[in-house]
This record gives sequence, C-alpha cells and structure tokens, in this order.
Amino acid sequence: MSAAVDVRGVTHHFGSRAALNAVDLDVRAGEIVALLGPNGSGKTTLFRILATLLKAETGRAAVFGNDTAADPHAVRRILGVVFQQPALDPLLTAAENLGHHGRLYGLGGAALRERCDAALAALEVADRAGDRVASLSGGLRRRVEIAKVLAHEPKLLLLDEPSAGLDPRARKGLFAILEDLRSRLGTTVLMTTHHMEEADRCDRVAVMDAGKVVAFDAPAELKRRVDPSAVQRRVMAHPNLEDVFFQMTGHGFHGDDGEPA
Repeated sequence: MSAAVDVRGVTHHFGSRAALNAVDLDVRAGEIVALLGPNGSGKTTLFRILATLLKAETGRAAVFGNDTAADPHAVRRILGVVFQQPALDPLLTAAENLGHHGRLYGLGGAALRERCDAALAALEVADRAGDRVASLSGGLRRRVEIAKVLAHEPKLLLLDEPSAGLDPRARKGLFAILEDLRSRLGTTVLMTTHHMEEADRCDRVAVMDAGKVVAFDAPAELKRRVDPSAVQRRVMAHPNLEDVFFQMTGHGFHGDDGEPA
C-alpha cells in the first residue's frame, strides 16, 4: 500500500527540550493507527507538524506525498483534524458549524447539506442540529466536533484523543464510523488514545516516549513482547515506563493493596 504518512528523522525542540528526537513513522493508506505514550512524549507535537501548524527543525514529514512544510496547502485540502481543544463557534448551531466548515472545502448546495446531515446522524446528534453549540454538553460538543471534520470526507484523519468526553456507547460508535469511512472511502486514520480497547482495534500502535517511537507494531504483537518481570526490573531507571506499560497492558506494576501485581 502507498504511504499516507511518511515521517523521516523529524526533530523539534522547545527551548532545550527535545519534543521529537529523530522520529520515523510510516502509516499506509487505509490504515487505522494509534499513538500511545505518556504526557510529554511528543504525540501532540508530531500531530501539529502533520497538520502544518508547526515546522520541524530537521527531517521531513509528508502526507500522501505532499511535504507538510513545502506544500502545506496541498496537505490541508486532504486533511481532517480534531484536536483536544474545541474548534467550534459556540454562537452558531451544530448544523451551521458543519456548513461553514464544508464551504471552506468548496462544498455547497444539496451535496453539502447531505454530507452535514449524514455526519450529524453518524454521531447521533442529528436531533440537535438546530441547537447552538453553547447550549450543548461537553460530550455532545465533542460529537459535533468530530462530525464537522467528517463532512468533507478527508483522505487522512488526525484525531487527538477523539473519544475524550464521550460515553462508552458513543466511543464504540466512533470506531464503527471510522471503520465505515475506511471501507467506503479508504480513509486513513492516525489517532492518539489512552483507551486500550481503542488501541486494540487499530491495525498498528506506535508507542512514543521521550520524543521517540520506541515500538511500532500490531497490538497483539506488542502485547506478546511485553515481559512484566523485565518491566519491573527497569522501572526504577525509567520513571515514565509505568505509564507506557499501563497504556499497553491495562495493568499497573502494583495491585490495589500496594503489593507488586
């Protein structure tokens, strides 16, 4: 399969801290890939580079062959992004937010209305289409946020913890939507998540720590490679490793009684 995302040797610093350190990452067209890692591991910085909001200091990042630094407009035309911070106009209705977003991508008329109606229905907020976003709960706003980026049917979806604020039913429904988009349109998805059941449904999982991709493979293979006894021996030398271990396995190093798990 062709490369949807091709990252080679990307490094970026904030002051003296290396947010990304010679990162390599490849996502094939049509894949659903998750990024796992503790806070500060570089996930959001990588997302900002792929979304053309930040230029890497060194290295190259490309989306379907389009360089994110040299040709950001070409990247943006085929991209859909959901960041953790909301990007909705609270004074507009849910439908109006989707409509304005679709027009930015050249949609209009009946085609735009059909896309917006379908996206709102998929996220189960069609009945709130006429409500102002300011009146919606946090979970409903999150659904509208996701529906907005689906309306123009992007080739690549970048989703930064998209299920944050969603209830378990909506979270499961979100994955069904992503799988449907891949089936119908060949959509590629790169997402961050802290939910192991979500990572387990992805084709591959990239584990990030200290600005590097430290493991990248199918979920089953990553779990097979985890040796709990080896992790226990290394935890004192690597204070962030427990976070990574929990995200990969769903278990901590100690039980509820404080004894080693």
